[in-house]
Amino acid sequence: MPISCRVTRGDLTESIHVAFAVVIDSSGQVIYSAGDPGFLTCIRSSLKPFQAAASVQKGAVDLAGFDEKELALMCSSHMGEGIHIDIAESMLDKLGLTAKNYECGSHLPSEISVRNKLIRNGEKPTPLHNNCSGKHAGMLALAKYFGDDVINYIDKDHPVQTTIINYIEELIGEKNLSLEIDGCSAPVPFMTLEMIAKLFQLLGQGDKPELERIFNAMTSYPDLIGGTNHFDSVFAKALRGRGLTKVGAESVRGVSLKTENDKSIGIAIKVLDGNFRALQVVTMKLLEHLNLLKEGELKELNRFRIQKLKNHNGLETGRIEAYIDY
Repeated sequence: MPISCRVTRGDLTESIHVAFAVVIDSSGQVIYSAGDPGFLTCIRSSLKPFQAAASVQKGAVDLAGFDEKELALMCSSHMGEGIHIDIAESMLDKLGLTAKNYECGSHLPSEISVRNKLIRNGEKPTPLHNNCSGKHAGMLALAKYFGDDVINYIDKDHPVQTTIINYIEELIGEKNLSLEIDGCSAPVPFMTLEMIAKLFQLLGQGDKPELERIFNAMTSYPDLIGGTNHFDSVFAKALRGRGLTKVGAESVRGVSLKTENDKSIGIAIKVLDGNFRALQVVTMKLLEHLNLLKEGELKELNRFRIQKLKNHNGLETGRIEAYIDY
């Protein structure tokens, strides 16, 4: 049975979102599923830690001289705050490149105050504001590793992208993943939820040096993974090095949790209609249902368990709550 997320108006149900989820343990076995573990979906930005890991494994990150903060930004879907922009600029400086070398496009930052400041000043966003600018700096580092020609590094046949996809296919033991174009123009694969959960299990396991380094960078600098009040950042802070989560567009999420005896579990979640408003609530319900969070962690994340809905007068009109009926 899938997870249902009920949206109410008063005491009555107005809408329902449906989510699938898969949990994999350190043996690679599915220990829990809600819905179809073979459900095929695009992993979107939940792939970023593994795209970054490919650059680490090749030595491109060290060749570029990136520090752990810059490595964390490579894994982020940031909100375009000042700290994110500064670090992205630092990465480009180390590569001897500029924002003109980015092939990710531009969009307004999601952090409202930064967005409003740009609009008030009549300024246009640059590729540095793109929430994938850290990822693309990492891809540019990999392009520089292969040579000085960084043009078209987003092409699926460029050594940057073939290296990344080959690395990911090796991690999950699959070949010929179907590739499409992500929002930032880089290729991104469709994967089953079980494959995504496996990736995040490996991320927390610590058996591969590049993945251990990624995990440590993300948990050491959680504000760089999302930003102020971003669920991914708040989650990593609450777990204090024990776990992380990485969101992707169209309401997909991967979770990596360290357990006892140096083991880990990986979780993949997908809200089928792609609506983000259900994702945090579903995530919290699943983790609580499986007793995967400690009491103190639950307390710090309590505000995400139920989302209260308010109208333009600030009156509470309903809620978003998730249900697992088995």
